[in-house]
Amino acid sequence: MQALYTFFIQMYGFAVSIAAHFNPKANLWISGRKNWKNKMKQAISPDDKVIWVHCSSLGEFEQGRPVMEKIKKEFPHHKLAVSFFSPSGYEVRKDYQGADYIFYLPLDTPKNAKQLIKILHPEVLILVKYEYWYNLLKRLQKKDIPVIVISAVIKEDILFFRPFGSWFRKIIAGIEHFFVQDNDSKNLLESIGIEKVTVSGDTRFDRVKEIREANARVEFIEKFKGNSKLIVAGSTWPDDEEILVKFINEKMPDDWKLIFAPHNIKEKEILSLSEKINKKTAVYTKSDQNQIENSQILILDTIGMLTKIYAYSDLSYVGGGFTKTGVHNTLEPTVFGVPIIFGPNYENYFEAIDLLENQGAVRFIDQYDFDQKMTNLIANEDERKLRGNAAENYIQGKPNSTELIIDYLKSLIKK
Repeated sequence: MQALYTFFIQMYGFAVSIAAHFNPKANLWISGRKNWKNKMKQAISPDDKVIWVHCSSLGEFEQGRPVMEKIKKEFPHHKLAVSFFSPSGYEVRKDYQGADYIFYLPLDTPKNAKQLIKILHPEVLILVKYEYWYNLLKRLQKKDIPVIVISAVIKEDILFFRPFGSWFRKIIAGIEHFFVQDNDSKNLLESIGIEKVTVSGDTRFDRVKEIREANARVEFIEKFKGNSKLIVAGSTWPDDEEILVKFINEKMPDDWKLIFAPHNIKEKEILSLSEKINKKTAVYTKSDQNQIENSQILILDTIGMLTKIYAYSDLSYVGGGFTKTGVHNTLEPTVFGVPIIFGPNYENYFEAIDLLENQGAVRFIDQYDFDQKMTNLIANEDERKLRGNAAENYIQGKPNSTELIIDYLKSLIKK
């Protein structure tokens, strides 16, 4: 089965190399992995002590970031190497100053795994949430290098739970420790004989708590908001924007303002969004401060500000609820004690489900439902405070997952 697995991995690499001729993301995937061995040898010397963290993409990076930052403090004499599988992670965080070396994970073949471990020689590999690469895990186990998984969510549809996945379960069973988000994940792992499991919660809770504590001011947002109430619509997709625009044009009170932070910030899409809005609208990079302050709607056409801007909101809309993958990060606004509203696709995210059960969030199914619920939230300050407090209490009540993980690492790694 290992040979068949490796064959499919190689075919995947071949398919991506073909796609790279016409697909920009595939081209980044291929070009970023060129000459990886020499690049790694230049960054990592044989005498370095290395802790390695692997993230599939940007979401997993943000999930693992609290642990990475704590590693740098607790193990100052180690180098921190961070790898990505996806360009959407690597290209955004390739200049992250918290790591000593950032690289694309090579294709998972036995040869690549052998060369990678020889050059990188990590003391431990930390997998964030998932991505269990068979050849890599097998090589690490052969070299007695421990692997731990953090913020894991285990589902029954994962390969090693399927009837033909017994060959993979043997490798998974060799993982040093799983730090999982919930009891369901722990129970599933125990059902296949894996006992080294700790329910530690999600490191994303630690991350949003840190963001709140940083309390970074954004002056132009303060001036834009003024004395008005503010809605922040984060990570919006076209379906979200269609619903929001109709509400803005027909039902939003004049003493409320709204900020869009779209998921897609391509100039054409930003222009199209602004042209649909009948209220006075400013686009961040295309407007001066006076135009921004005197507009009712502000569209952000840059990335990296949303987590700070949620702190100014009185009510937040979290986008993605009409996409296949579902609603985006609901924790970022709720840590500020802000009630949130999102669309119908949220079932894959336990925190969204929890927030609904705890009354910290509201969900809607269509335009009519949204208009009614949004109008009620805007008109009812007591309800907003009640839901905001419930959301904040939910976040603050979660354990410090990062501390649990770091304490375990201290037992594995010599300072």
